[in-house]
Amino acid sequence: MSLPAENRRFSTQDLIHLLIPLIIDQTLSSSLGMFDTIMVSGAGEGIVAGVSLVNTINILLNYLFTALATGGAIIAAQYLGRGDKENSCNAARHLVIASIFFSALVMTFCLVLNRPLLSLLFGNISPEVMRSARSYFYITALACPFTMLFNSGAALFRGMGDSKTPMINAAMMNVVNIAGNAVFIYGLGWGAFGAGLATTLSRVASAVVIMRQLRNPKRFICVRTYHFKNIDQDMMRRILKIAVPNGLENSLFQAGKIMLTSLVAAFGTTAIAANAVGQSIATVAVIPSFSIGLAATTIVAQCTGAGEYDEADFYIKRLLKCSYIFMVVLNSIILLALNPIMSVYKLSPETFRLARQIAMIHGVAAVALSPVSFALPNAFRAAGDVKFPMWVSILSMLIFRIGSGYVFAYIFGLGALSVWVAMVLDWVVRGFCFIWRWRSGKWKDKKII
Repeated sequence: MSLPAENRRFSTQDLIHLLIPLIIDQTLSSSLGMFDTIMVSGAGEGIVAGVSLVNTINILLNYLFTALATGGAIIAAQYLGRGDKENSCNAARHLVIASIFFSALVMTFCLVLNRPLLSLLFGNISPEVMRSARSYFYITALACPFTMLFNSGAALFRGMGDSKTPMINAAMMNVVNIAGNAVFIYGLGWGAFGAGLATTLSRVASAVVIMRQLRNPKRFICVRTYHFKNIDQDMMRRILKIAVPNGLENSLFQAGKIMLTSLVAAFGTTAIAANAVGQSIATVAVIPSFSIGLAATTIVAQCTGAGEYDEADFYIKRLLKCSYIFMVVLNSIILLALNPIMSVYKLSPETFRLARQIAMIHGVAAVALSPVSFALPNAFRAAGDVKFPMWVSILSMLIFRIGSGYVFAYIFGLGALSVWVAMVLDWVVRGFCFIWRWRSGKWKDKKII
């Protein structure tokens, strides 16, 4: 459908102002673990492997925190689309309260079950890898409450159409992290612990700053008080109705990836290190899809909150086109510059070859499949349709990514490549299901406010 320019809630300039900072923000946010991996690479592949294994857990937690934060931000954005600032701010306050409680529980769980959890997930890794992993996991677990608060604040800013503020905060986070790594790893020789300490300090700084910025009463959404009394149970239920399925989907999805990382660990340190490098490159390669998915959350939530479902459909089409254009450009650059990029990691020849194969498989698949696999379902969630993408993602992960991953590894003998081939199969299934859902229009039938 075509929508006259005068009837559009978001102009082309508005979309540019939302998308460009979002892409930069996601690039900066996802670079934290990558910089840790790169900057400890000179200390040996054992330390690199330990840090990379824990980063798969940290990525899971970050996705979980982002998913929960998005649930609250969707409610706030829908009220904003309806012109109800009071309930938008009330939803934001309840999101912050829920964030504090939940992240404190997660932090405690990670600290108490540090070694058992690592042993359960990654099996019999070498003592050197385990030492590095435990050290890095302990210190980064302390950052959980601050990671959750930053993600909640960033989601609320994006919900009101401001992606510049989270971008600036993400830039500050990276500066603190890189400076801390330089001091703790190169200056003091603290290895994995130093990398974790720098990451934690950067998370603390960014959370404090963004929560302070969210107190500004001149903003469309603000949080002036964090009182834990006078909880609006109906508002909390609305937030959890979006946040819980979204968080469950994202956490199980990442848990499945961790299970496959444990499969990779069975093939030795070379496979672990190559997989870690592949994951670092892959994280950057899908940034446009994830960024535009976050933009879809803001735009579709405001449109559906105002009851404008045809307008939401119009923007979904525009955002998917943008996603494909950005994905082609970014992944073409990555694949053309793959050898120089990978040379930064100081890998052995065998690890280098395997990591290059992984990056090639992912790059081609990401261009074709990631927009419909990840950006499109975010639009459904913003409209209140959370159960369908949740079940598709969970079942596809269990059957096509985990199940076929083990088949490719042990029956077809693909080794570490098995998890990446299984990933492609998973994306094909997800993409097919989400395109069908979009065209059916059933995502428009859900109401959350």
